[in-house]
Amino acid sequence: MVSNMEKTPIPKLLLTMSPPVMLALLIQSIYNVVDSYFVSIYSQAGLTAVSLIYPIQLLMTAVATGTGAGINILISRMDGTGEKAKQSDIVRNGFLLGILNGLVFTVFGLLAMKGYYALSSNQEAVREAGIAYTRIVFLFAPGLFIEANCTKMLQAKGNMVIPMVAQVVGALVNLVLDPIFIFGMFGLPATGTAGAAIATVIGQWLAMLIVLIGVCRTYDVRKGKLDKRICLQIYKEGLPSIVMQSLYTLYIVGLNLILKQLTEDAVTVLGIYYKVQAFFFIPLMGLQQVILPIISYNYGAKQEKRIRDTLKYSIGISCTVMLVGMAVFMLIPDRLVGIFSKEPAVLAIGCRAFRTICCNFLPAGIAMMFVVYFQGIERRSASIFVTVLRQVILLVPLAWLLHFWGLDYVWLTFPITEVIATGCCIALYMKQKKQPEKI
Repeated sequence: MVSNMEKTPIPKLLLTMSPPVMLALLIQSIYNVVDSYFVSIYSQAGLTAVSLIYPIQLLMTAVATGTGAGINILISRMDGTGEKAKQSDIVRNGFLLGILNGLVFTVFGLLAMKGYYALSSNQEAVREAGIAYTRIVFLFAPGLFIEANCTKMLQAKGNMVIPMVAQVVGALVNLVLDPIFIFGMFGLPATGTAGAAIATVIGQWLAMLIVLIGVCRTYDVRKGKLDKRICLQIYKEGLPSIVMQSLYTLYIVGLNLILKQLTEDAVTVLGIYYKVQAFFFIPLMGLQQVILPIISYNYGAKQEKRIRDTLKYSIGISCTVMLVGMAVFMLIPDRLVGIFSKEPAVLAIGCRAFRTICCNFLPAGIAMMFVVYFQGIERRSASIFVTVLRQVILLVPLAWLLHFWGLDYVWLTFPITEVIATGCCIALYMKQKKQPEKI
């Protein structure tokens, strides 16, 4: 499978490797969507509570997948250069970082969530539901982080099937258990949002066990040494991914605080938007995970044409997915919002918001591919710059300025930000082609 990275035509390689990863991540996104759907039936306060915790869950996913990306890059690059002896060290330290990352979030979550909900909502029912949900999610956080690292170890070797199976199993278990725990079935008590959390962590831990078995069969996990320098190297390579996804948390929290000043219904709409848009953006995150080892391998093997082809074809796939997403959001926003809420105010705000925000899909899809391209060719500064530009310099400050004109203007923040960011990506790419050593 590793030799395919260098010899198989790029279109065939992408079409072979991408579907399992896209499907796996798409199914993974169902965790939060399914939780939100059943919780919304149980109570509107529970839906708002789950929406508010979504950016923190994104932060967890950012650190998990970003650390995994660092592992993926190092293993893929070693395969490209022919240096494979130290891969056991990467695997051993990857296990350690998965455990440590999980424990850090366990402690952070248990200590900070009460204050977070006090800041985010004025409704006591929302706060209580949110704390009940987050206590369980954070207590069992290590499963998410170990699973993410093991998944990237397998994907670095071109194995996309086992991670897909793991996500399918985890999501199906979550889907079955959600109504049982939330509403109380088969003699069990109704536990509301806490039940949604229980179903989620059970699904995550099952997925972790499946990929862990796959890693043990792929690598000799008995070898390898623990070394803080290797840990730092993993974080260094994964830093752009961690920054890129972590900043989602900051800007969503910032947007929630801005929208809260106008109406909490807008906060609910934003939460619903991120759940629905995941069905189009999550597959592109899967595509990112596929092209990262391809670019890293061919960068190590000095195959420049294959790197350029990978970027070109991945942008083509990305644009196709995003055009479909735009059409759906433009044509049936009421049905999308209505899956989670029948409140007239939420439906009215959501329809206008969805039609405006979806204008960012096409440029956002292009920028996502460029960010990973820069990361794969060791242009980490360019990758981080684009991410910070999108999610720190532009998004929240623009939303704050536009909110003075009214809620409908706030949604314009998204397309404006993505158009500017994509323009910067193209400029950096052209500069890199002319002066590659200076970026």
